[in-house]
Amino acid sequence: MSESDPTVYASVEDIQNRMTRDLTSDEKTVCAALLEDAAALIDAAAPKASPAAKKLVSCRMVLRTIGTGGDLCTPVGATQGTVSALGYSQTWTVSGGGTTGELYFNRMDKRMLGLGDKIGASNPLQAICPEPGGLS
Repeated sequence: MSESDPTVYASVEDIQNRMTRDLTSDEKTVCAALLEDAAALIDAAAPKASPAAKKLVSCRMVLRTIGTGGDLCTPVGATQGTVSALGYSQTWTVSGGGTTGELYFNRMDKRMLGLGDKIGASNPLQAICPEPGGLS
């Protein structure tokens, strides 16, 4: 695969179809790059996920990063906002543990890719202790 033919699982048009405003030409360029980045992250985490899951997760990741609506005054990732007048006050609550403008998997994305909430563990004494039933 060459640099001119990067792997992506969704298109800029797929992103545009999920938005309530039109992407500018600059946003389309950024969107295409983010789709490449999302594909690289998905391939690193879940290379055996289904093509449909990879496409949906790519779209979700990019939409979280660039925003979906027409409210250009609200920061990307903000779930709540307060604007006041004359007192010059703005307050924003950011979702996702403080992530804004970055690609990440949320819990549903992980579930769709088959990653789940797996937690690994190992026993440091396993090398020196015999397996259960190994004693005669």
